[in-house]
Amino acid sequence: MGYAPQADFGTPAAKSDRAITLTIDGRAVTVPEGTSVMRAAAESGGAIPKLCATDNMAAFGSCRLCLVEVEGMRGTPASCTTPVAGGMVVHTQTPRLEKLRRGVMELYISDHPLDCLTCSANNDCELQDAAAQVGLRDVRYGYAGDNHLAAPTDASNPYFDFDASKCIVCSRCVRACEEVQGTFALTIDGRGFTSKVSAGQAADDFLSSECVSCGACVQACPTATLNEKAITAIGKPERAVVTTCAYCGVGCTFRAEMKGEQLVRMVPWKDGKANHGHSCVKGRFAWGYANHQDRILAPMIRETIDQPWREVSWDEALRYTADRLAAIKAQHGARALGGITSSRCTNEEAYLVQKLVRAGFGSNNVDTCARVCHSPTGYGLKTTFGTSAGTQDFD
Repeated sequence: MGYAPQADFGTPAAKSDRAITLTIDGRAVTVPEGTSVMRAAAESGGAIPKLCATDNMAAFGSCRLCLVEVEGMRGTPASCTTPVAGGMVVHTQTPRLEKLRRGVMELYISDHPLDCLTCSANNDCELQDAAAQVGLRDVRYGYAGDNHLAAPTDASNPYFDFDASKCIVCSRCVRACEEVQGTFALTIDGRGFTSKVSAGQAADDFLSSECVSCGACVQACPTATLNEKAITAIGKPERAVVTTCAYCGVGCTFRAEMKGEQLVRMVPWKDGKANHGHSCVKGRFAWGYANHQDRILAPMIRETIDQPWREVSWDEALRYTADRLAAIKAQHGARALGGITSSRCTNEEAYLVQKLVRAGFGSNNVDTCARVCHSPTGYGLKTTFGTSAGTQDFD
């Protein structure tokens, strides 16, 4: 598939079985009770400008860009924090709202570097998109007053940079660290004009903080404040392929974002059933092996350890392996054969390996490295709960 950002409905989906019908810009919309006006508009094909809202975190209502008008309601409430109600009539596009949104966006841009053409997030920036969405063409405020344009860049993390000069203090990174990852490594330090994202009071930078480099903050950032070093070095990807992370057996789903045949970044896929759009540091950033010059791309065999490897077809590789195993079994018996699976294998793959060893080889010599690395887990569960197996569902 071509490159396109993952859809973002602004706020999480409501889980209620009760349906609510309202009117948005003249369209009748039916959504579950508890849905935000913002999400209802998005699900019906509308697009309300937003910066602090994203659908994998609770609504925050700080950017004030998603204002709407609701008949019978005073003021212009934020659509992300306003739940739908039966019979509600919402207007998302009016001259009053256009003026308010442009005014809000002017304030953001007045304290933001105007280096879009050379920015690593050019054409992949929510702030840039929102400015175009509200029709901002000029900014009435000059740069003579106090600003944050000279704020330093924290490049201590090996995977991403934090450019404080581009931060709009939307708190999405802080909330992602709290709500998605649960590390609580980030905070908003100071108040008012002096407020800024900080990697903890006891840390000088991201690397020395409690940050685990999961990438949740990078994925949440709507600007180039938090941006991957690979994007800066390689450029914006041009296509994306949905794939499965190979680091462990959990089976997290990712979008491998490519530029030609070069992998640029791995982004957790929101529709992934195992990870729901999140990841650990390995799946998110430790993908250097994909482009490594020593990566094996075809099956290889050799007769003896002192011979060089030679590339063969899969049919030849499988036939050679089967013949050698059969010869060993014939000469030494079934107990001379065995199998061990990697903890990177899925449950289904581990089952197939033991089935092959038991039914195919005729041997019970089968094990998995997960038995060793997870033995403390089993002991802890057995001691604490009386059973060494997890009893909860996957989520």
